[in-house]
Amino acid sequence: MQTIDYEDFEKIDIRVGTITQVADFEKARKPSYKIWIDLGPELGIKKSSAQVTTFYTKEELIGKQVICVCNFKPRQIADFMSEVLVTGFLAEGGGVVLSTVAQKVPNGAKLH
Repeated sequence: MQTIDYEDFEKIDIRVGTITQVADFEKARKPSYKIWIDLGPELGIKKSSAQVTTFYTKEELIGKQVICVCNFKPRQIADFMSEVLVTGFLAEGGGVVLSTVAQKVPNGAKLH
């Protein structure tokens, strides 16, 4: 594994946000949701495509705080523009488990 300097880590804008809206993403190649995330007053609401249908229903996701990479270039996925990367871990046997926080923090808070 390649090591990086702290300055490299600082280039990644990682923030927490609250999922406010979820919809099925029928045009995605793999089962996915369209997700809208409130990333606080500085960034506002951002969209993401997330392959998290294995462990989460749309209803369970509403109100969940998730950890996002906010400074990747937006990515067109089918007819949807994904603006942030919602992070997670691949579970044994498949499916993604979302990265989240142990306690509620303000939307837009940066990871240090």
